[in-house]
Amino acid sequence: MTIHQGIHGGIHGDDADGVPVRVYRPDAERHPEPRAALVWAHGGGFQFGDLDMPESDAVARRLQENGILVVAVDYRLAGPGTTYPAPSDDVLTAWRWGRALCLAAGVPVERIQLGGASAGGNLAAGAVLRLLADGGDVPAAVFLAYPTLHAVPPVASPVAQAAVETLPAAQRWSAADVAAMYEAYVGGPLDGVPAPVVPGTADLEGFPPTFVLTSEVDGLRGSADEFARRLVLAGSTVLSVCEPGTVHGHLNTPDARFDASLRRVTRWLLSADELAG
Repeated sequence: MTIHQGIHGGIHGDDADGVPVRVYRPDAERHPEPRAALVWAHGGGFQFGDLDMPESDAVARRLQENGILVVAVDYRLAGPGTTYPAPSDDVLTAWRWGRALCLAAGVPVERIQLGGASAGGNLAAGAVLRLLADGGDVPAAVFLAYPTLHAVPPVASPVAQAAVETLPAAQRWSAADVAAMYEAYVGGPLDGVPAPVVPGTADLEGFPPTFVLTSEVDGLRGSADEFARRLVLAGSTVLSVCEPGTVHGHLNTPDARFDASLRRVTRWLLSADELAG
């Protein structure tokens, strides 16, 4: 891998398989060794997003300031000629490379996590399922922010659904919107898609401790809540938190709610073994 000094206080490089990543190293004077690490995948409906969007860059920089090493992944976006498993492959590749980088930087293996937001949360969860199936190095814990995990979204609670009805129609994530998003991801009909495409309906036995962060007013909240419930039934430990006063994608808007969520995320990355349950 060739690495060169990059922007945003990090390091930018491409791994041997050509997956762009941006590495955010904590300040060496304040943190001679990183306190924890996160391999992080942004959202964007599988078809949009990049390393400069706040959900990637602002999140990574805030965690970097808190002494956490972050590897942000610029996975291939779904579109003509790029469908599953390409984005998933990229996240898996970045996880394996990032894990090795974090270990070399002195991060204990029990504090190296994989995570993602929205569609990136799907990719992170799907990567974990693939690692479990293949006997790979499963993350010690996982962080998912308002993830989409079902091609047919489960119905949210009546209170949550009523809140979504107050949003403009274009922001509600209708069943048709979600189906179209997944069809773009797989490049066709959704019949018989592999389990990592829809982690919310997969066998979750052995899934690592997981922090599921949801937005209060979010048409995809039912998917995240159902996944958390199924993780518990599968015997995994879960921390599930709904950030009040937020809509889907709230980590793309650095404000007071963003600050509150990043405090929760930092604490999780440093103390997942104590918080999960």
